[in-house]
Amino acid sequence: MHITIKNLLKIDEKVKEKISSDKNLIKLPNIIAVSKTFKLDHIMPLINYGHLHFGENKVQEAVEKWTNVKKENKKIKLHLIGRLQTNKVKIAVNLFDYIHSLDSKKLADKISIQQKEQNLKTKIFIQVNIGNEEQKSGIRVDETLDFYNYCKQINLDVLGLMCIPPYNEESSKYFDEMNNLNDKLNLQELSMGMSSDYLNAIEKGSTFVRIGSNIFGKRS
Repeated sequence: MHITIKNLLKIDEKVKEKISSDKNLIKLPNIIAVSKTFKLDHIMPLINYGHLHFGENKVQEAVEKWTNVKKENKKIKLHLIGRLQTNKVKIAVNLFDYIHSLDSKKLADKISIQQKEQNLKTKIFIQVNIGNEEQKSGIRVDETLDFYNYCKQINLDVLGLMCIPPYNEESSKYFDEMNNLNDKLNLQELSMGMSSDYLNAIEKGSTFVRIGSNIFGKRS
C-alpha cells in the first residue's frame, strides 16, 4: 500500500474517532488532499484508491496536472484553495468544482460572469480574514454579511465560509468565531483546518479540512 494511502487512512480513522466521541458532531467532514507542488505520480495512488477531493493553490499548475485526469475520472472534485487572480477566473471556473478563496466584489463579479458564459455553477466559500491581518486576503468579519448578500444577488452558490487563522496563535478561538459567523448566515459548510489543527477545526464545526503534508509529506 502506498504511503499516501496509509497516511490518508490514519487521518480518516482519527476523524471518525473525533466524530464518534462528540455527540454534537454528526457530519463526517470531507478531507481535501492538498496536492499542490506534488507531481501526478505521487497523487495517482490516492486517485486509484478512490479518494475524490483534492486541493490546489495555483490555477496554472492545476490545469497542467488535472485537466486530463478529470476527463477520465468525472467523480473527482477539485478545490482551489489559493488566492484567485481575476485574470484566471475563466480557467478556474472551467476546471475547479469548488473555490475556497472568494475575497472581493471584483472577483465575485468575474466569477458570476464566467458562470453565465460557460453555463457552469461553481461551489464557493467566502474567505474571511478572521484575524484581521493586513498581509492576508479575505473579507473583514464585520463586512461578511453584506458581502454574502451581494454574492446571493449575483447568483453565486456560496456554501459557507473559509479561514486561515493567524500563524503561531491558538486557532480554537478563531474557529469558534468562524462557526458562529457561519451559523448567523445559516450556511451549511465550513472550510477550516489544516494538517496541524484539523481535529480542532472539526470539533468546532468544520466540514471541509485541507490536509497536505500529513498525507503527501513535506514539500521540497
